[in-house]
Amino acid sequence: MSGSNISLLSELLQNIGGRMRSMGAVQASSQPPAQRLEASCAELMRRGGEASRIAVAEQALAAYAELDDQEKARFFRMLLESYSADPAALRSAYADWDAGQSEAALQSLFEAVEPRRQSLLRMLNHAAGGTLQLVRMRQDLLRLMREAPDLAPLDSDFSHLLSSWFNRGFLVMRRIDWNSPAAILEKIVAYEAVHEIKDWNDLRRRLEPSDRRCYGFFHPATGDEPLIFVEVALCQGIPGAIGPLLAGDSAGGGEAADTAVFYSISNCQPGLKGVSFGNFLIKQVVRSLSQELPQIRTFVTLSPAPGFARWLAAQDEDDAQALSAELTSGRWQQDEGLCEVLAPRVQYWAARYFVHGKTGAGLPADPVARFHLGNGASAHRINWPADYAEGALRRAHGLMINYLYELDQIEARHEAFAGAGTVTSGPAVWRALRSGKGAPA
Repeated sequence: MSGSNISLLSELLQNIGGRMRSMGAVQASSQPPAQRLEASCAELMRRGGEASRIAVAEQALAAYAELDDQEKARFFRMLLESYSADPAALRSAYADWDAGQSEAALQSLFEAVEPRRQSLLRMLNHAAGGTLQLVRMRQDLLRLMREAPDLAPLDSDFSHLLSSWFNRGFLVMRRIDWNSPAAILEKIVAYEAVHEIKDWNDLRRRLEPSDRRCYGFFHPATGDEPLIFVEVALCQGIPGAIGPLLAGDSAGGGEAADTAVFYSISNCQPGLKGVSFGNFLIKQVVRSLSQELPQIRTFVTLSPAPGFARWLAAQDEDDAQALSAELTSGRWQQDEGLCEVLAPRVQYWAARYFVHGKTGAGLPADPVARFHLGNGASAHRINWPADYAEGALRRAHGLMINYLYELDQIEARHEAFAGAGTVTSGPAVWRALRSGKGAPA
């Protein structure tokens, strides 16, 4: 078939698909969105051609976008209850496998065990932009699960599929700078989750100077929507406060820089919670910077400690309660002498928090610590006071910490943390912990 004929056929199929979508939209427009969504899901589970499947998937996702939270919760419950595995098919497949335990029977059993809703979600993904819409559908699910935890099995289906679709092999790291497309720059401003970007001048300070870098992970199915991005400052030495970095003072950056500081890491898609690729981004950034700037030998973060204030207030010891009240009062923010008096106690309790503070599941109490320690970093140095932003004062009393990434230790520390929950800490943290400053000075 000649190239012109192929082009004509492709155009014809696109026109047919477009007409089918238009006809379906007109026919369904009179129905409430919940009914349209339910009917579209049922239609997707019937066998049909590619063009019709795309059209129906787009109708389904368009209807979902019109639902309120109550209707979304009902839709999720319908997926859980009406699109589970077929019990009869499951029993039959198990009996066949149990009789001979052949590989063919095992494959049939595997197919019977998989809930039908996974097939439905795959079909919804046929819609244009379907992948990103399903990520945001899971974001809704995670939010609604706070009031309906019994929807958790449905989240397992989403997690299973998204982990496959967002496999590291599909992700592309791109450097983001001041000359990047405006659509990407707007998303960096919108998604910055650690240190608010106030305006375009603020964004320019973080992207344009030669001592700044910004990298993001992108997926072919989500276009210019970043999944995660990291902001980097090139400095001389390890910084202990965020203010100078945000103001554009990198303390000896440029050619004199010997340290790369990851001072903001933002996950842009809450619907991808639990789909881990932040560690790959950090390692790839380290590799890229090492090749571009071989004089950079130290790779650290300047990270918040968002759970510290709540953890400190929950401790039973009298000194923890007294220190919590003192820090909450805020008097230290205008009294340099009081800061010096409080600093040893803050260092001590912060070291206890990072090294010994645990969740009910035995993981580090601090969510940022879980991320970096799980990626193979060590808790290097505690900094206080380091961040006077309103949110940082409320959540952490201005506390920050440097996590150190040592290239020859990353894998070993990751394995130690994953296998035994080992919190690797630097000498400064251990000195603070052993100081015993858990008593008023």
